[in-house]
Amino acid sequence: MIVAVDGPTASGKGTIARAIARHFGLPHLDTGLLYRAVGHQTRLNGGDPDSEADALAACDFPLALLDEPELRSELTGGLASRVSVHPAVRQELLDRQRTFAHQPGGAVLDGRDIGTVIVPEADAKLFVTADAAVRARRRFGEMQERDYPAELKEVEADIAARDERDRNRAQAPLRAADDAIVLDTSSLDRDDAIAEAIRLVERRITPRR
Repeated sequence: MIVAVDGPTASGKGTIARAIARHFGLPHLDTGLLYRAVGHQTRLNGGDPDSEADALAACDFPLALLDEPELRSELTGGLASRVSVHPAVRQELLDRQRTFAHQPGGAVLDGRDIGTVIVPEADAKLFVTADAAVRARRRFGEMQERDYPAELKEVEADIAARDERDRNRAQAPLRAADDAIVLDTSSLDRDDAIAEAIRLVERRITPRR
């Protein structure tokens, strides 16, 4: 069984995808982490994340980099959004994601183009979203918990910039697949969002079992 979970920044898709994976006993891949690794490696290389050549060179990052805590930082998140607009980078990472999805038993993947590009044949597709202001407050709260210096207005501007890049990039723009179930988490807390996501996946896959 393959489950695709897509959505914009800070919508809760990662938390939901990990919970779905635990519930069904499936491996999980945060595909955004791959792009964060490329963005971070580009910076380590002294390259420009807006340069397709520099970003492509950084795709050859060491696997150990995926365990680097710095990948979760806001700075790296912004770099990931910038390198992800390059078609050559997306193509380079495509095979890794598809191989993970099609391992025996299946998997859960979350990102921005899982249900539309990576595995359009997924058994269940969720598009997790929330109001931009709600997403900014959530991200701001997470940053405060980690004692990461930030202003709410800056977080709101960053969310808006990422949304703009993700929705308007030439290749694999952020959008819900035609057969995806849209889950708006704006008014849901973490536990309710997870419960609803699992219910929706179970409802989608039941006829196929």
